[in-house]
Amino acid sequence: MKSTIADGIHYFGLDGVPLAVRRVRTDPAHTPSHPHDLTEVEHSHDFCELVIVTQGRAMHCLEGDDFPVTAGDIFLLQGRQRHYFFDREDLVLTNIMYEPEGIGLPEGDLRKLAGYSAMFLLEPTYRRQHRFASRLHLKRVPLAHVERLTEEMERECTDRPPGYEVAVRAKLLELIVYLSRAYTESDTTEAHALLRVGNVIGALEHDYAKEWRVADLLSIAHMSRSTLMRVFRRATGQTPIEYLVRLRIQKAMELLRNSGRTITEIAMDVGFNDSNYFSRQFRRLTGTPPRQFRME
Repeated sequence: MKSTIADGIHYFGLDGVPLAVRRVRTDPAHTPSHPHDLTEVEHSHDFCELVIVTQGRAMHCLEGDDFPVTAGDIFLLQGRQRHYFFDREDLVLTNIMYEPEGIGLPEGDLRKLAGYSAMFLLEPTYRRQHRFASRLHLKRVPLAHVERLTEEMERECTDRPPGYEVAVRAKLLELIVYLSRAYTESDTTEAHALLRVGNVIGALEHDYAKEWRVADLLSIAHMSRSTLMRVFRRATGQTPIEYLVRLRIQKAMELLRNSGRTITEIAMDVGFNDSNYFSRQFRRLTGTPPRQFRME
């Protein structure tokens, strides 16, 4: 089967925020629900797609593996993941398509939520290994709340009243936080494993200036060193310590731009005990010394 590329311009348009809400309903003839409906066509895209199954059932083929989906299943598709649905029976989906960078999501704040890191960063990576058991599944009452939020987002995107850009971004954040909190209540073994790593990410984001030791992170994760390092690197592309250094440099960049504190003071504020080491790490990651960065 030849895979199709879903182009964001067909869903977001040329102006406004890069976010769109599309509903897909299954009728006996499997009529497309909207222009560029690729539900039954293998495709990938360069934006994120949050899939909310509100009714019925189907099979979902993701990167060559087939998983059953039913009402209440919610999962994120990241970028270039090939997928499509087949054997649809009364299936109704809500697809929320968005570009995280383009819409300006506060990733640092969101990663303080263990459920966010587990559901939006880790679960898509481990979905095949876990045979989809780590997905979020909501019961009827919380699913109804999610449906209400998505309906409000859809109206904002369709009608575009004054200020809709702010409103739809706020509603997306509300939805993400709600789902992240719900994920922490997941009762599967696979989800619990991801939440333990999510707790590590959340701890680093929340207290980045702390003098962290690997032993501290192992205690939070309740994992062996090799397991934590493997899972963390697979999810983030970095070791926990590399992640922490980059996080500290990111915070230092903000302070250099927005405060009058000295470079030594900023180094200490973000968790570096040696200002020379801080400067070396800053230049390694940004290509610019802290003093020059502040002057630019």
